[in-house]
Amino acid sequence: MSPPGRQRGESRGATQDGTPAGQAPLRLALAIFLAFASVYFFSALLRAVTATLAPVFSAELGLAAGQLGLLAGAYFLGFAAMQLPLGSALDRWGPRRVLLVFLSAAVLGCVAFAAAASLTHLLLARLLIGVGVSACLMAPLTCFRHHFSPGAQLRANSWMLMTGSLGMLASTVPVQWLLPALGWRGLFVAVALCLAVAMVGVAWLVPADAPARPAASGQAPQADGGYQAVFRHPAFLAVAPLGFFAYGGLIAMQSLWIGPWLTQVGGRTAEQAAQGLFLVNLSMLLAFLCWGLVMPVLIRAGWAGERLIARVWPLGVLLLGVIVWQGQHAGVWLWALWCVCTSVVSLAQPAVAQVFPAALAGRALSAFNLVIFSGVFVLQWGIGLAIDALRAAGLDPVHAYQVAFAGFAATCALSFLWLNAWRWRRRGAPAWQAAHG
Repeated sequence: MSPPGRQRGESRGATQDGTPAGQAPLRLALAIFLAFASVYFFSALLRAVTATLAPVFSAELGLAAGQLGLLAGAYFLGFAAMQLPLGSALDRWGPRRVLLVFLSAAVLGCVAFAAAASLTHLLLARLLIGVGVSACLMAPLTCFRHHFSPGAQLRANSWMLMTGSLGMLASTVPVQWLLPALGWRGLFVAVALCLAVAMVGVAWLVPADAPARPAASGQAPQADGGYQAVFRHPAFLAVAPLGFFAYGGLIAMQSLWIGPWLTQVGGRTAEQAAQGLFLVNLSMLLAFLCWGLVMPVLIRAGWAGERLIARVWPLGVLLLGVIVWQGQHAGVWLWALWCVCTSVVSLAQPAVAQVFPAALAGRALSAFNLVIFSGVFVLQWGIGLAIDALRAAGLDPVHAYQVAFAGFAATCALSFLWLNAWRWRRRGAPAWQAAHG
């Protein structure tokens, strides 16, 4: 019997308007999803594990907040740096081939991180890991754009993010349990081995098809025009600040700063902080599961992604304000509730991809991902630098964190206001709708 990845069917190609020529059969779709999910799980674990290991790195390497933020952010710097070439590569060579090449770098990065003897070596290895896993979400989303219907794309996107939350969940209490047996170096060697096994699954299960080609000759200039058509599109401009500050900030908090807040502001132990992060990531997993279940229904009812974002965002900003105001009394459940409410920003990513033809899907998704992970790097490092500067100015840890996080909350509010301004720019028409006509 041929593996699912070798089956070729009616899902190949695209229509003239850039939509998939046919939805992939259920068995093939499930095989594609599981293969991609396996690598994205470890990508998310590597992204978030610094939050759990922060006390270990601080104690063993003597890292200050700014250095810790730089170490965590190096992953996102490498990740962001690859997004533009990644998008072009996905559109040219297809998701499977590109992902396998990038994952090879991730395996090398994990081994190098485990063997690192200094902060500089750790930074370079973490940077290489970021480069290597930079295709772990864009490759599946590009594949989904080619093979799945619009509703199925939103569902698959949400469930990929759910898989990422599962990886982040594994980076908390399970990692804390494994540390006495493996140490943090042995942990990275184990992840390298798991990634290598997951690569075999991708090679076996994911179709080695060529990316979608525009059928009409009039579409060729648009598809070959690089990123100019993406960056200048009204739909992209509407959500760019949201991606940088709100979506990037959500990842920055979840993958690093919630942990130090719980230990240095809330007074929790490292074990208690890991348990708290476990609950936060579990809540995110359930949130993305629910988004995947309800989004096709909501779309049929006229609730597009950007409409939901515009309705829900005030609650997320309000909750972040409450967390800042509560300080050491802000518990894990407040952080979990904030993450769940802010997770609505994830709906912007597939919505952006659907605006563009399939031949531009890789570039559209990667351009938006560049914005998101540039925001993660800037916010992770910037918040750390702000905390160090405020401490140097005489503030105690609690007030230093409160002021730094209040600045982050302000940027989130401004980015959502920007989206609303674009939504009502053309006589109250949403930006996505205005972009089409």
